This record gives sequence, C-alpha cells and structure tokens, in this order.
Amino acid sequence: MAHDNVVVVGVDGSEPSISALKWALEQARKRDAELRLVCVYELPSYAAHTIATGRIAEEGQHLYAAAEKMITSMVKSVEGQGVKVSWELVDGDPSEVLVEMSKKVALIVVGGTSSRSGRIADRLLRTVSTAVPSYACCPTVVVPHVAEGGSLPIKHVVVGVDGSEHAKKALQRAVWEADRWGGKLSIVCSVNVDAVSWVPQFSLDDDFYEEIAANVEEQLAEVDEGRDIDVEVHVMQGNPVVLLSEFSKEADLLVLGTRGRGGFKGLLLGSTSQAILEHSACPTMVVPRRVREGDDVGPAYSPAVV
Repeated sequence: MAHDNVVVVGVDGSEPSISALKWALEQARKRDAELRLVCVYELPSYAAHTIATGRIAEEGQHLYAAAEKMITSMVKSVEGQGVKVSWELVDGDPSEVLVEMSKKVALIVVGGTSSRSGRIADRLLRTVSTAVPSYACCPTVVVPHVAEGGSLPIKHVVVGVDGSEHAKKALQRAVWEADRWGGKLSIVCSVNVDAVSWVPQFSLDDDFYEEIAANVEEQLAEVDEGRDIDVEVHVMQGNPVVLLSEFSKEADLLVLGTRGRGGFKGLLLGSTSQAILEHSACPTMVVPRRVREGDDVGPAYSPAVV
C-alpha cells in the first residue's frame, strides 16, 4: 500500500489543535516529511432544508473566510522551520474527510478532547478524536492539550498488547518508534479478572502470568528484527483503561491497536481503546485494523516513517 510522505494534522484554531500542530511539526521533521494542515468546515445542517440559497452562499463565504484566516495564521507559525508545509480547506464532515485522506498519507494527527472554543463551526474535537482512529487506514495520533510539545523527543514508548494480530501490529510499530527515537519500550498486558470468567480464580497464579509474559516475549521476538532496544514487559491484573492511563503519565507515546479479537480473552484492547484515548495523558497512536494482510506497519508500509 503506497503512501505519500505526508503528515496530516487537523486544525480548527482551538487550543487542542494548536497542541496537535506542534507535535505534528516535530514528527514531520523527524520523518523528513511534508506537514499538511487541514481544516474541514461544514455548513449548518439546516442549510440543506431551506430555500434561502443567497443566505446560504453568504454564510458559506463567511465560514470559508474565517477558516482561511485561521489556517493561514497557523501555517505562518510553522513556516521556516525546516519542514515543507502545505494546507487545505475542505468543505465536508471532518471525520469523513480525514479518514479518506488517511488512504494516501503516512500519519494523521488530531487534538484530543476539550470544550468547544466557539471559533468556527464543526471543529475537530470530540467526535473526530474518536472516529478517525477507529476508521483510518494509516496510524492516527491523538494529542491531548496538556501534552503539547512536552512529549518530544520520545524517550519512552508504551504499548498495550493482548496477543491478537491487531495488537501485534501495534507492538511492531511501537518497537519501531522506540528504535527510531532511541527510547525505551514498555509492553503492558492487562489481565482483567472480571472478564476472564473461563479461568478459575485460583489458577491466576504466577505460572499464569509467566505464561502470558512468555507469549508476549515470543511476539516481541517476531517483530523486533534484532533491534537493540531497552524493553520491559508488564503483565498486570487490572482494568486496562486504568492501567494504561497510569502508564501514559510517564510515557511520551502510547501505542494501541483498534481491535483485540483473537487474542488472550479478557485481556486488553477491543472496546476499551476509545476509553483509553479519552484518558491518556500523552499522545496516543492507534495502529489501524484496516491494514491489509501482508502489509507492514514500519517503513515498508509507510514510506514517510523512516
């Protein structure tokens, strides 16, 4: 699957999107990639049900002018910093537009959840930061406003695994990110006891956890390709959202898969990924489940990420 050497960042003038832009700039610099700022604006829904076409056109012009003023200002803030910068204004649904763009670019970056700033309509906040990672065809990073540029350079990568193929793709990407930045890697496998109904409680002893850790080590050996990385494996009992949220407080990047089907039942990911996105204290990368069989999640899969 061919991708352009482009990092796309969704912007809307809000504080979260400014944080996302700062983070995306450094990622583009590290990857020697083009940085593309994208603002998606949309007319209010009532516009489709009214005959006041003149007023609709005028309102559309005002929206476009406001969006253009905002995005050109943000472009100026990152120009002249050693990265090729481009921008696009698109009329449409923000999530749909970014998901479509994800088919042709290396990385999508968006801001995390926040209260609405009220600057322009249909900004990229709550719905975008959950919908885009769920459906994108390339890795997506959600940057919380509190992280800003403090998470760069990436010195500590945390990845959540559960033994599934989707989590294996996330592990492969996490290994590669840690190697590229020269950081350490923490692999976290959460055993949610409440979900492991098929395992007697007395059997959750040291051997149980050691067996899971051994399986994680096997997956690591399959994807690390001999890289010399400082790795720690944590197999822990607890709610995955709580555990990974805690790990994110000491991490610079958290990596997740989108689905956990087929792995160790009752462990990680699955429907918890979106909850982790909302609670993570650091930028969180979601490696897509839509990667085709045989595709890689490292340099061969995404030329910009080298």
